[in-house]
Amino acid sequence: MVDLEMDSGLAVITINRPHARNAIALDTMGELEQALDAAAGARALVVTGAGDRAFVSGGDLKELAALRTTEEAAAMAWRMRRICDRIAAFPAPVIAALNGHALGGGAEVAVAADIRVAADDIRIGFTQVNLEIMPAWGGAERLAALIGRGRALLLAGSGRVLDAAGAERIGLVDEVLPRASFEEGWRTLARSLANRPAQEIKRITREGASAHEAVDAFAALWVGDAHWAAVDRAMSRGR
Repeated sequence: MVDLEMDSGLAVITINRPHARNAIALDTMGELEQALDAAAGARALVVTGAGDRAFVSGGDLKELAALRTTEEAAAMAWRMRRICDRIAAFPAPVIAALNGHALGGGAEVAVAADIRVAADDIRIGFTQVNLEIMPAWGGAERLAALIGRGRALLLAGSGRVLDAAGAERIGLVDEVLPRASFEEGWRTLARSLANRPAQEIKRITREGASAHEAVDAFAALWVGDAHWAAVDRAMSRGR
């Protein structure tokens, strides 16, 4: 099951399969597609898992073990890769709230987000090599862009699993929060990013825009009503 919560412009997608450690099955892919459709227009998006044991533990091996041909394997990989591409391309900031371990395909879902916030007791790793396979949902390429090709090869090629502090040190995780205040923390962060300027900053930085595009985006925000309302509030406080 995949749940979608809409709260004042914040969309929260929760992979809710605690019995399977939130593993991705074929039905889960369909529900993720539907949830992303329904989240269109949100000013920020959070992807998380149910419970505190797993964010996403990877693909559901009990179901995916039925895929025995290269064609079937490729079709599954392409479908989930397109879903991760949609997460990465979502127009608003996307936060992966790592409520539990993110392993294998779970790590691939995590790096599709713009920002990764982790509870302090989680572990994250590209462990596909332990099954004699490799990341296929875009995770290897995104990992290399995030932490560098050498470190990506080291982590994904060896299957090394990092704790939250270690992942933060190398830039794989952006912020680590205490378990006791984890949900409150990621919700506060997500709400702080649910604004038009953050969307524009994501667009400019993601697309490698020119200086002209960056200035044009700034100028469009400058003449907007929201800017002048904020200016009025700031000037009123200063009086």
